Amino acid sequence: MVIKFINARHRREHYAYPKQHESGTMEKRLTFAYGRTLVTSRIFVFASLAILAAILIVFTSSPASAVIGLVALLAAYLVLFAVSPLLTQHWITRSRVILRQGWYFRAVLPFSGIEELVAADDAHTFRTPLGISRPFGQPVLFVTGGRTNLVRVRLRRPRRFWQAFGLSAAEIVFDVTDRDGFLAAFEERRRLLPPVQSDRARADFRD
Repeated sequence: MVIKFINARHRREHYAYPKQHESGTMEKRLTFAYGRTLVTSRIFVFASLAILAAILIVFTSSPASAVIGLVALLAAYLVLFAVSPLLTQHWITRSRVILRQGWYFRAVLPFSGIEELVAADDAHTFRTPLGISRPFGQPVLFVTGGRTNLVRVRLRRPRRFWQAFGLSAAEIVFDVTDRDGFLAAFEERRRLLPPVQSDRARADFRD
């Protein structure tokens, strides 16, 4: 009975999420790193602010509370905007793409909500902003840690992002170090996912 139950459960799981290869089931999540140019620039900004703060502390009679507050602000900036981006990566699960940048940005994109996901070779490097940016007049949200290996994802319907002051975007441009691997993994998983799974209610919360 136990063997029959296990075999039946395996058949159901195989239908919901087909095997990637004969060697085993599809991995639940793939991770892809993004560029570190943003982190380098923010560390430089932090160092400049720290030097300026040290000069102010030395040459002014600042109260202890002000010094402690300034140090706390600098530490918070360093941890949130320079350290946390080093701890996160973009994900591809069995039914969605999850874009992350530090602890301050996370966007879940179900496959069913993606119109197109392609290499953004047409994006001019010198015009690509770093970080989270949604230029006025352009329905494009940039989520970039670097200016190379850019990817463009076009959404079926525009979405609003609170990290961009509530502005909506129909496209997202982001970078990934292994762009070819990312695109191949997305196409493979979207092809293997049955349509009933991608359109089912709350499908984006399954994996």
